Amino acid sequence: MTTRAHADDLAGRPWPTVPRRPMVLIPVGSFEQHGPHLPLDTDTRIADAVAHGAARRLKVQRPEDTVLVAPPITFTASGEHQDFPGTISIGHEALRFMLVELVRSLSLWSGRVVFVNGHGGNVGCLQRVVAEMAEEGRDVVWVPCEPPGGDAHAGRTETSLLLHLAPDHVDMAAAVCGNTTPIRELMPALRANGVRGVSPTGVLGDPTGATAQAGAQLLDELVADIARRIDATHANAERASQ
Repeated sequence: MTTRAHADDLAGRPWPTVPRRPMVLIPVGSFEQHGPHLPLDTDTRIADAVAHGAARRLKVQRPEDTVLVAPPITFTASGEHQDFPGTISIGHEALRFMLVELVRSLSLWSGRVVFVNGHGGNVGCLQRVVAEMAEEGRDVVWVPCEPPGGDAHAGRTETSLLLHLAPDHVDMAAAVCGNTTPIRELMPALRANGVRGVSPTGVLGDPTGATAQAGAQLLDELVADIARRIDATHANAERASQ
């Protein structure tokens, strides 16, 4: 069985078709519990969809540039979810090492490398990697998939996005309201006891009002935001090099 690849997919290209110094977007997700109603690869699905959407939008905004999307990174840093079966986490140090080596490898033939991050637990590691790679003179940035006003985890935001992207993988009959305390207030307890310590279901937010229509709008907003961020940082880098 074969599937039709996106024009911006790096994975489906023979090597002679890879253009000179393309920008490469790398979706960075997770493999962790997302409540009783969402799949374990929720963050990865969202980051991948946003990266592909941003690549298409950037092609319109910057037709002179080639933007490709690499396969997503699924196993990342999800230790705060490890008390839930199904979660797979490689931890911050292993993730940092992998991202550093990916950038070093990509830099041999690519232009700018952009990590499109869909999981909050990866942020500290991505910040370290980008700073470390900048010291080596490599052109790499990271951008977050964070819709304004979104809830923290497996709530209305992510559930709406998945209802739009992969409705067959969402079980709304199992969706329950979780801990709706703002994430900033929860952080001390989260760091001390993990997600299960503040939410037995693993949900931080309320998914019960989620809709596919809201998910489509959220995805469009995320894609526009990510494309704008990438375009702005790319333009700044070009000016700095002149």
